[in-house]
Amino acid sequence: MKDKLRHIGVFTSGGDSPGMNAAIYGIAKAADSNGIKLSGIQKGFDGMINGNIVHLVISELEKKVHVGGTILKTARSERFRTIEGRKAALKTLEEHDIDALVAIGGDGTFKGLMVFSEINQIPCIGIPGTIDNDLSGTDYTLGFDTAVNTALENIDKIKDTAESHNRVFIIEVMGRDSGYIAIHSGVGSAANAILIPESQTDFSSMIQKIGRYEGEDAFIVVVSEGDEIGSEQVAAKIRAINSIVDLRITKLGHVQRGGSPSAFDRMLGIRSGVAAIDELLKGEKNKMIGFFNNQLLLTPFDQVVKQHGINQELEKLLKMINN
Repeated sequence: MKDKLRHIGVFTSGGDSPGMNAAIYGIAKAADSNGIKLSGIQKGFDGMINGNIVHLVISELEKKVHVGGTILKTARSERFRTIEGRKAALKTLEEHDIDALVAIGGDGTFKGLMVFSEINQIPCIGIPGTIDNDLSGTDYTLGFDTAVNTALENIDKIKDTAESHNRVFIIEVMGRDSGYIAIHSGVGSAANAILIPESQTDFSSMIQKIGRYEGEDAFIVVVSEGDEIGSEQVAAKIRAINSIVDLRITKLGHVQRGGSPSAFDRMLGIRSGVAAIDELLKGEKNKMIGFFNNQLLLTPFDQVVKQHGINQELEKLLKMINN
């Protein structure tokens, strides 16, 4: 395969996550080491359709490893959902003689590549880039560690003012329908309660706990944005059963998606980028790079699904915190 692989295109798609630039750097270094040309495709699938192809310079990428977001920009593409859009994207790749792709994104990105493979034979390797950590096939997704640390830093700061005023704070963190950010930042900050979409008992446990609260100390509730109750309803129910509480809601929002990637996410990004090139050279295609127990694992795109559960250890931690 090495003799046939001459030009690789890399793009980021879906939501941005810290560490994407580190992954692009790793891809570029590995491609250069193997004498392979590398081009960046800007704005995801939409840029592929529009022909937004740029030359990537390693010396410039070196300066962006510590920068959050993605230098290639990202976007969701409605046009790529159509056969006409996918044919236009293929035409762009053919015009630029791009004979392989590396995509950094989430399950939607990989599903898009699966459909794309129906009209071409271009090998594709995916790198899981999402702060939600909600994909099967890997222990950690790119950006999750940074997002947790960002959430943790902010929860710690809120805890300072909560303790000064003996307040109840409901802190909403990101994660869509995944509670991984909530449970990791909640446990790490010694929150009094953690509410996540995957648990059916956490809310009732929290209600019992807040019912005993007498306003003599801070009370921190970390809520995942995907929790079916929602931070506003949680606040209303708390006030309904305990009228003495001095309560505030803080939604951390997109601050969790930005900022410099952690050391872990930088290494994960670079390792994943290098592994992607190695696997393409071996002839692999339409698979996602993952790491289980720090070992490389490839998962076919059609087997990459969103996780909707937490393991027994995390479930045990959640019950311990909420009781």
